[in-house]
Amino acid sequence: MLLWIEARRYRFFGVYRARVRQFERHYFEQIFSPQPDFASDWLLVVGESLRTPKFLISQRAALARRQRRNYIHMLLILLMAWILKLSTPGLLTEGVRIGFVGSVREAVTSAALGPIPGVVIAVLVAALYACLLVIAFLAARDDGELSFGDVHV
Repeated sequence: MLLWIEARRYRFFGVYRARVRQFERHYFEQIFSPQPDFASDWLLVVGESLRTPKFLISQRAALARRQRRNYIHMLLILLMAWILKLSTPGLLTEGVRIGFVGSVREAVTSAALGPIPGVVIAVLVAALYACLLVIAFLAARDDGELSFGDVHV
């Protein structure tokens, strides 16, 4: 949910960043390094963007970008913590042992969540992380009907 909200915020940021970049490239550039033969319609571009703002990046591309740049690190830390929890036998119900679990079977068994077997939970977690990696790295760049559009501010 937070990734979705962050991607939406990132799309709005792209609109505002493009406007500021127009000022930097054309207005401030002429102030600090004037060129007599400078001709550009940048004021029209900024004015049109203010009248009818449009997103410059699709929701899908924004999700993939935020996933790659921010959320992948947090999710990998969460996955490592989950694997450490599964491999720690102190949390298992059978006696107290020192060290880590002896086999992958024991670790998968400790992933059980109430009546749901550990194998099902491990497969679901693996599928979730596989989907997240596909979103982050293999997302196609498409211009679907909801990719770009008006900004409602």
